[in-house]
Amino acid sequence: MSVLLFSLGVLVVGLGLAASIALHELGHLLPAKAFGVRVTQYMIGFGPTLWSRRRGETEYGVKAVPLGGYIRMIGMYPPHRGEAPGTIREDSTGFLQQMAAEAKEWEAEQYGPEEAHRTFSALAVPKKLAVMLGGPLMNLLICVVLTTVLLCGIGLPGITPTVSAVSQCVLPADAPEGTDCDGMPEAPAAAAGIEPGDVLRSIDGQEIRRWEDVTSAVRASGGSEVEIVLERDGEQLTLQAEPIMDARPVLDADGAAVHDANGGLVTEEVGFLGVAGTRDLVRRSPAEVPGMVWDTFTGTARIVVSLPARLWEVGEAAFGDEERDPNGPIGVVGVSRLAGEVVAAEQPGFALREKVATLLSMLASVNMALFVFNLIPLMPLDGGHVLGALIEGVRRWFARRRGSADPGPVDMSRLLPLTYAVALCFAAMTVLLLYADIVDPITLFGS
Repeated sequence: MSVLLFSLGVLVVGLGLAASIALHELGHLLPAKAFGVRVTQYMIGFGPTLWSRRRGETEYGVKAVPLGGYIRMIGMYPPHRGEAPGTIREDSTGFLQQMAAEAKEWEAEQYGPEEAHRTFSALAVPKKLAVMLGGPLMNLLICVVLTTVLLCGIGLPGITPTVSAVSQCVLPADAPEGTDCDGMPEAPAAAAGIEPGDVLRSIDGQEIRRWEDVTSAVRASGGSEVEIVLERDGEQLTLQAEPIMDARPVLDADGAAVHDANGGLVTEEVGFLGVAGTRDLVRRSPAEVPGMVWDTFTGTARIVVSLPARLWEVGEAAFGDEERDPNGPIGVVGVSRLAGEVVAAEQPGFALREKVATLLSMLASVNMALFVFNLIPLMPLDGGHVLGALIEGVRRWFARRRGSADPGPVDMSRLLPLTYAVALCFAAMTVLLLYADIVDPITLFGS
């Protein structure tokens, strides 16, 4: 495996992840500024600042630990009811109340009464939702764009109507590989003169766009002569063939042969021609993009829902003898390693197009993971702020219905202990995945 190519793969996915994080934070920044909120920082990463520049009232920068990013808006926590921003009051001496009071005090020092209308907490509920959902929705948009490029521009692994092989005779569907043709009837394709390399264009008047078109046309025309239009060496030819009725495997939705409960091949009497298509990347219709995005979403959501159990399995694999699930959670180091493997791979049939398609698929999956993960309704994730805004909206709606006083914004500072606990859990998860990706990495092509 080339070290240079491996490093190139790591760099490519690293830049892709950095761009995804930057665009996620941009999804928060743009609506916040559009609604007049004063944003003091836009940062990619955490920890010590490596580089920053101030533009207007916002500092833009890059920090040392590339594991996320944030924007800082003034007034994330509302002031005490009946007090102007910047006013500090004594609160309960309880530990949890003191923690919330100190956070509110720090927030109050960031702006004066004249900027109270520019705080996040002063926004109406729909605007709060727009700001907090802007980041995850940006990741969803990136996933949709990458998936569209992958499906419609590059394609997914499939079979094309270019003939790769022609059967010389008709063998039983369950005949072992290598069975000779002694005493067997000649296959219709061979009798018609079809050759490897021919591109099938139509069968019995049915236009051929995908291999599935070949299968459906041939299976429906058993026992009758059909006209086959094909392209050979740039010229169009018309041949006559007569697919025979034969017991052929029943195919599932993915084109794979169906087996019964005992492992036996399930067959049906259909037309048989005797040609095999060519495996390649096949471009798909834009109409298939929503379905693939939905499949990516549901698959990611299942992983997130079962995350505690899956992390336990990762721990057992990292610290014990259990085998790591290749479809389980993976950290930044693991994703980077896989990208390096993809670029440096020298596997047969895994050329540049396949490598680009795999990298795009990885980045699309990462952005879907960012979308789903950030919607978890826990602070400090975006989903926690979204939940707070929704609760605020419900409280205000009930207050209006009852003719009561406006209850005001939900004070998320009261959840700081839970916020710190969740952040600690996320940090532990990051460390676990980092360790597992180093000592027991998931690989695509084996060790």
